[in-house]
Amino acid sequence: MKKNVITLLIMLMTVSWSFAQSSTEQEIVKLSMDKWQWMADKDVAKLESLFHPDAKFVHMSGTWTTARELEIIETGSIWYKNADVKDTAVTIVGNTAIVWNRITLTAEVRGNDVATEFTVTEVYQKGNSDWKMLALTFSSVRDTHEIQK
Repeated sequence: MKKNVITLLIMLMTVSWSFAQSSTEQEIVKLSMDKWQWMADKDVAKLESLFHPDAKFVHMSGTWTTARELEIIETGSIWYKNADVKDTAVTIVGNTAIVWNRITLTAEVRGNDVATEFTVTEVYQKGNSDWKMLALTFSSVRDTHEIQK
């Protein structure tokens, strides 16, 4: 009986969380998660359609443009192997969405695998019918860092 009650409570919490998110928030979270997979797969075609041509990318080693980010991904000079997303928060303001992901990123950099804790800030803007990423910023944080919602 106790096990059934606990299972029911977990199910209710999961359902209430998904209803608490608007359909736009759910769409943005899915897009963000898809982006991590596309980066791992080095799928430059999908990323090019997502990234605004004038977007900026801020990393630990510098800030660069969409063209440079796509080149880095395509050549594998940074290979985003896996983003283990631990927490996500979304804020929608008009046609702009801001996503914060707390992740452990496993990447191959200069031939070495490294795992780093980040809070990643993503800014998206909705155009006619699709979302375009305007900014992606990696902030190095401790693994105890929490995103306030």
